[in-house]
Amino acid sequence: MPEETDVVVVGGGVAGLITARELGRKGLRVTVLEARDRLGGRVWTDHRLGRDLEIGGTWLHWVQPHAWAEVNRYGLEVTRGPRPEEAYWLAGDEVRTGTLDGFMELIDPGMRRLLEGTMHHIPRPDKPLSNPELASVDGFSVQDKLDELDLPVEEYRANEAAWVGHFNAPLGDGAFTSALRWTAATTGSWHLMHEASAVFRLASGTKSLVEAIVADTDAEIRTSTEVSRIEHDTDGAVVTTTGGERISARRVVLTLPQNLLGDLDVSPGLCAEKKAATAEGTASKGVKVWIRVRGPIKPFFAYSSASHPLSVVRTEFLGDDDAVLVSFGADASRISPHDRDAVAEALRVWRDDLEVLEVTGHDWMADPHSRETWLMQKPNQLTRYFAAQQRAEGVLHFAGSDYANVWAGFIDGAIESGHRVARDITTTLT
Repeated sequence: MPEETDVVVVGGGVAGLITARELGRKGLRVTVLEARDRLGGRVWTDHRLGRDLEIGGTWLHWVQPHAWAEVNRYGLEVTRGPRPEEAYWLAGDEVRTGTLDGFMELIDPGMRRLLEGTMHHIPRPDKPLSNPELASVDGFSVQDKLDELDLPVEEYRANEAAWVGHFNAPLGDGAFTSALRWTAATTGSWHLMHEASAVFRLASGTKSLVEAIVADTDAEIRTSTEVSRIEHDTDGAVVTTTGGERISARRVVLTLPQNLLGDLDVSPGLCAEKKAATAEGTASKGVKVWIRVRGPIKPFFAYSSASHPLSVVRTEFLGDDDAVLVSFGADASRISPHDRDAVAEALRVWRDDLEVLEVTGHDWMADPHSRETWLMQKPNQLTRYFAAQQRAEGVLHFAGSDYANVWAGFIDGAIESGHRVARDITTTLT
């Protein structure tokens, strides 16, 4: 006979842990099943290159209400990397140098024009589908809309590289509405959106948030436990693991990201929209690379273009005799985060005076438990699939940053979705 519990949560990332914590507070028995040998999912603090590095999700901000509530709940300290003193970008094949303020002034006209209709298209970011006319722009990519602006080459390349950094994807794959969603979350301000998505981080790493949530829940948490099959009916579900364990539950919460969810063995099967979203995949397929270089150096940032293997790089840690940079590229298949020579060559598009000592990262696209980085949707996915992705199917509920309303793809979105699903379940079980 299967063991029994009230709720099984599949996935021990932030969304799953928040769900478990909130359900436990209502007196429900919760079992969390995590396939990896660690908790956190796509947030992962690991000690490499002499520092505690964020291998996955990193940044948060006080305009992200759910994440900031957790920061205050647990008294977590927030910090940031060093402010850049130098900036590098491309004008065609020519490298330009300047300051952070100068670069922001360069991209400001293009950003404003690209995003000027944000609050018309998405007047309520907490209800991203509230505008019935949204489908009229959901079919466009960011590349489509950027090309319409007919910017001078220097402005175009700078704007292009900035969006590649945000999307972690080729811009022809990324939906224009994904850019609108991020900017709507900051009431149309691209400056604030840029800051909220790429500056502030937890001083003790995202592991401090994960550890705090785990310590605050009485759920039974099992790592290295992968789910192989879920059978469900109107009364409950039986979850079977690859190890042969069978757990009977009144409700099941699935926190798998979009690129995995539709492939899970579920009987009866998931709806057509969830399966189609998985089959299409998200736009994001990029790479995050950590780079240790010989120091001392001045803190800097640099943008290249979508055609380069690394489009964005900036200083995140400074030491007496070294520095650690974080960088992003649009396509993980073009550069390995473990290939020091290739990374050193990629940096030379801006400067040839940096001695690369070590590099590291994680191939999230090849990771069988993610197969994506952070959520950036493809054209038409928001209006075709999003409502169905959030929708419960009988006793099955769906949480995860990919299915958040406001800050989808962020830690804040994972927390938001965990609260939403926990609330939905407690209204029927307690």
